[in-house]
Amino acid sequence: MRLLEMMSCRVASGRSLGNTEEQRLPASDLGLLTPNMATLLRRLPALSRSPRPWTQVILRETLIPRCGAPLLTGEGVPLPACGRAQSRRQHADASAALEVDVRRLEGEDDGITEVLMCRHRARNALGHVFLSQMMNLVSSLANDSARVVVFRSLVPGVFCAGADLKERALMNHAESDRFVHRLRSLMTQIASLPMPTIAAVDGAALGGGLELALACDLRTAARCAQMGLIETTRGLLPGAGGSQRLPRTVGLSLAKELIFTGRRIGGQTALAMGLVNRAVEQNASGDAAYREALGLAREMLPQAPIAVRLSKEAMNRGIEVDMSSAMAIERMCYSRVIPTRDRQEGMAAFLEKRPPRYTGE
Repeated sequence: MRLLEMMSCRVASGRSLGNTEEQRLPASDLGLLTPNMATLLRRLPALSRSPRPWTQVILRETLIPRCGAPLLTGEGVPLPACGRAQSRRQHADASAALEVDVRRLEGEDDGITEVLMCRHRARNALGHVFLSQMMNLVSSLANDSARVVVFRSLVPGVFCAGADLKERALMNHAESDRFVHRLRSLMTQIASLPMPTIAAVDGAALGGGLELALACDLRTAARCAQMGLIETTRGLLPGAGGSQRLPRTVGLSLAKELIFTGRRIGGQTALAMGLVNRAVEQNASGDAAYREALGLAREMLPQAPIAVRLSKEAMNRGIEVDMSSAMAIERMCYSRVIPTRDRQEGMAAFLEKRPPRYTGE
């Protein structure tokens, strides 16, 4: 704490600390220096020609708590503003606008949860902040009681424009590799959600945007929406699951044609090849695909939620293995639904000729 007091005094007074003063720091205070701070102190002769900037750098890069709590002097007084500043990236992340949000519907639509993509200035491009917010949100849904999740865009004319190429251009090879790995992990997270998921494609879904839609169980689209895995036109290939999920959705031959050519297709063509489940004419408000997705979600609400989830698990796991193994998976999932109260309610409702009232138990 003595070191923090000395640093705060120098920030307040504008005094510079050269190598001589560094040497006069008590050994107990020197022990507080991080490797980054020690490196900066060695550079102080060059930095001290201009007033105070080095103190700001040291405080910003080495003394600010990672949790973002205010840093205090020995008397419990907050340090000056420059001492409270976070690193540029941390500050940018902390002050970033909300790019992904969630909304839980109520009333007759209780059980439907919407994931809202709202990065207006970049057409929902997959950047660092968008990706982090989406991963956190999807992670929170993994243990949620929602019966259906609808992914939709609040940005007119676009579902998701794919990777943020401006951000990618600033990455080196290692950073780019880590970022794509995180993208791939996000798509796996979405595909692994236990409840049904629907992508409402009311506008462009290109590259990573289409990969996000492919990670969902079902897709609705406006006929005017443009979709495509266009990575080959940028010297790349689909890297967030598209090269695997597209063949499993439309078949290997069609998937190869779409990826090799980088072709963009409309909603009606996507419906014909099985890429989307429903295609509709766009409406005046630009949310026809969302309205269609909402109608589809409402069809699922009355069904037994445990049975629906286990059906998804049986299909998703079974499609990856041989038929004999897939039948074993189905048998295992079936055995898990037998003891549920929902199954008993379903049988009772049938015998009593009334609608069932499922509770998810």
